[in-house]
Amino acid sequence: MQQLEPILAFEDNYIWTVHDGQSALFVDPGEAEPILTWLKVRRMRPAAILVTHHHGDHTGGILDILAHYPDTQVYGVAQDRIPGLTRPVNEGTVCVIAELGLRFAVLAIPGHTPGHIAYFGHGWLFCGDTLFSCGCGKVFGSTPEALHKSLTRLAGLPPDTLVCCAHEYTLDNIRFALTVDPDNPDLAAWRDQARALRQNGRPTLPTRLADELAYNPFLRCHDAKVQSNLAVLTGQDKCHDGSDVFVALRALKDRFG
Repeated sequence: MQQLEPILAFEDNYIWTVHDGQSALFVDPGEAEPILTWLKVRRMRPAAILVTHHHGDHTGGILDILAHYPDTQVYGVAQDRIPGLTRPVNEGTVCVIAELGLRFAVLAIPGHTPGHIAYFGHGWLFCGDTLFSCGCGKVFGSTPEALHKSLTRLAGLPPDTLVCCAHEYTLDNIRFALTVDPDNPDLAAWRDQARALRQNGRPTLPTRLADELAYNPFLRCHDAKVQSNLAVLTGQDKCHDGSDVFVALRALKDRFG
């Protein structure tokens, strides 16, 4: 029976693992030490590393892990120059992790970076820095329009999908979300629940996609209340095009304290 687990790295990164008690895969290991310690304590071996994009806090631990476990397969986009890459992937690739009986479809979701991908399978979405709880990633080397298109694609996945993103940004994202969607009861309930989780030292992740659709403003650009509140906050005329709303929303979040 495979188990899903987040491993904390740095201050707020999560390295996701799926394991069966003997083998494990890891997603975006920006730091090696937490993984090496985790493997030693549990007496497991890594089968694979899945990489969503090239940023150092997602790839920095790969070579150290390979130094200890050289047979570990590393999946990622070749153009991103992922260190230690052994299995180049692109849109439509199916990653088969035979040791764990797992299959993940690769989804191209540019926006945070041009080459960003996600891995989807078994009800889990490993989406790196594209989609966060109540938020989304910043844009580096791509465009907000591309990011909006990618988020729209992710929004169409099954509603019971578990969103396994790479950072514990939830409480900060909720603070911003409340400025553009202050009367949303689902958002208020999530604020209270997320606060309680963090006060007890527990992660707020993963979240269900259905819940994100109810309270994440970056997935709610079509909502009339979000649009009206955004117009007031930005001093712009209300717009109804989802992409324009998203661009204005992302710019406002970039300036948010």
